[in-house]
Amino acid sequence: MNIKRLFLSTILIIILSVLFFIEPIAQDLNYHNFADSRTIYSVSNFWNVVSNIPYFLVGLYAFYKMYWIKSLKIINEVKVTYFLLFLGVTLVAFGSGYYHLDPNNETLLWDRLPMSIAFMGLFSLVISEFYSIKLGKALIYPLVVAGVSSVVYWYVGELNGDGDLRFYLLVQFLPILLMPIIFIFFKGSFTLTRGYWWLLFFYILAKIFEYFDKEVFELLQIISGHSLKHIISAIGLWILVIVFEKRVRV
Repeated sequence: MNIKRLFLSTILIIILSVLFFIEPIAQDLNYHNFADSRTIYSVSNFWNVVSNIPYFLVGLYAFYKMYWIKSLKIINEVKVTYFLLFLGVTLVAFGSGYYHLDPNNETLLWDRLPMSIAFMGLFSLVISEFYSIKLGKALIYPLVVAGVSSVVYWYVGELNGDGDLRFYLLVQFLPILLMPIIFIFFKGSFTLTRGYWWLLFFYILAKIFEYFDKEVFELLQIISGHSLKHIISAIGLWILVIVFEKRVRV
């Protein structure tokens, strides 16, 4: 094992080890209290619902580019990984839209399930393109199962009064934490790796808008930070798909 792989493995082990020293994290019910709860055209929480449409459009756009005109530059050995990433993104539009119609722990389940598929699909894809095609191919289904299981584990725990978000948070943030390290220390299979950097940038920007949900709504009055989070993160995914079309295998 060379020094780069050893370094990455060490970081991964440290992150996983820290997880078990953290107390179980229950879902904060205040999470469901979004700043913009207006009902428009008989749709409750209108903007938080309809702002999920970009996910659906990006997902359809990606499938069109990959299967209809076949213009995306992908690794055919792990084609299912691209499919699962785009499927997760597409389903987020429905899951998140459904959740925002009536925000509570029960509907939040359907928001997080497709997100776990998208995050694990992305993580497996990065492993395949930057680290090892063989490893990425071997990990895709176990990672997706782990992602979905983390959501089910949290939800069943909530039903029993001892919900624990630690494993779902790992599913969501582990790829984001490791991706910059992988991009810096490992050579990608394609040119234009900046597509992933743009995705990271827009994801972080989206999380900032999500955190300042109320403040953004008070400032703009038209739309909230959480609604903009949906749109901004979808833009990052759209840029990634565009880059997938323009890049070249090296």
